[in-house]
Amino acid sequence: MKSSNFNHCLLVIITLVLYCSCETKQAKTTENQNIEAITLLNDTLFTPVSTSESALNKFNLAKSDYEKNPQDADAIIWYGRRTAYLGRFQEAISIYTEGIQEHPKDARFYRHRGHRYISTRQYDKAIVDFKKAVELIEGTEDHVEPDGLPNERNIPLSTLHGNIWYHLGLAYYLQNNMEKALEAYSNRTVTEKYPDNLVSGGYWLYMINRRLGNVDAANEAIKEVTADMDIIENMSYHQMCLFFKGLISEETITNQSIGTSSSDVLAYGLGNWYLYEQQDTLKAKALYERLLEKGNKYSFAYLVAEADYVRLFIEN
Repeated sequence: MKSSNFNHCLLVIITLVLYCSCETKQAKTTENQNIEAITLLNDTLFTPVSTSESALNKFNLAKSDYEKNPQDADAIIWYGRRTAYLGRFQEAISIYTEGIQEHPKDARFYRHRGHRYISTRQYDKAIVDFKKAVELIEGTEDHVEPDGLPNERNIPLSTLHGNIWYHLGLAYYLQNNMEKALEAYSNRTVTEKYPDNLVSGGYWLYMINRRLGNVDAANEAIKEVTADMDIIENMSYHQMCLFFKGLISEETITNQSIGTSSSDVLAYGLGNWYLYEQQDTLKAKALYERLLEKGNKYSFAYLVAEADYVRLFIEN
């Protein structure tokens, strides 16, 4: 009898220890996983638990530079960018806000904060920031914006002005304001520098004009796109423009898996094409649902698919 009581007490103690251990582990998980965004489909997106060693090392270096020079604009910018690359978007927004307080006339802070407002589905705030950035760059010389995630050739492909107009156009597109999106993407800095810019800007200009019923303008936007262009990183935009021109097949597009930002571009472009070209909403819906199930929840293509899906298939 005494042995039975002893065993029972021992079992209770072990159970309590395991319970407390699980509670502690759960508390740590919750503490490390802050809420980064609530999607338009009401899904909660948390901070990633793990990241690459390389990204973490670069973040630590940027943080160290910032701590040494907390008022330096470049140090703040890179601290914010490296923070965002870890998926810590809310923290990055706070860093850029600090930068705006220190450097209220530096358009870069509004450009980068606006980008992360897009990531976190705060589209009204993003538009306010990009419009402020447009005001600040008026009459100034454009310059190449350094890459945080360089391509294989280590050639930065975009400029500050181009990025501001590009992201402003995207924010309007996300709100289905196609007239304003067209105005932003039509700014010459979006498409002027490299073939990569021509195909990425052309991708959006084509779809915007098709949605507005401007078929001739849509075709004009991708007129200069050819199969033999020297594309450095925007291969998916290039492929989609070739598809719009009838130069590659639908099978070529659909055979590629979904889950990266580049493959998501193909999936969204094809789904969108079914909407305005084929008037096949069922096929478009199926493609959107596949993208929303398997895609990168922060890619631009995922974001617009999410916005379109809610507008077309939930709200209506």
